[in-house]
Amino acid sequence: MAMIDDLERLSALHDKGAINAGEYEKAKARLLDPQVPSEPARAVRVGPPLLRRGVTDRWMGGVCGGIARLTQSETWIWRLLFTGGLVFGGITAAVYVLLWVFVPSEDVV
Repeated sequence: MAMIDDLERLSALHDKGAINAGEYEKAKARLLDPQVPSEPARAVRVGPPLLRRGVTDRWMGGVCGGIARLTQSETWIWRLLFTGGLVFGGITAAVYVLLWVFVPSEDVV
């Protein structure tokens, strides 16, 4: 009976959208044939996304690319905001430099 319960729970997860079709098929295959080797477990980060400086989307330090990825917006908007801040007071230069120094890059885990 345990296998039937597990299959029903797995089906319910799939119906809710908690797992996709590929994950559903892999989990079902593992339940039906325990001899099938499973994939190594991957580390999953739980919690809010972290600010990381961009590696691929950078002009200078990657700060705007990292903020854009965090806020799910376009990079050019943040570049425009930082540049506009330079024209109207200059405080964004200090903020950019501080973020460049203290926010780790994407490649550093």
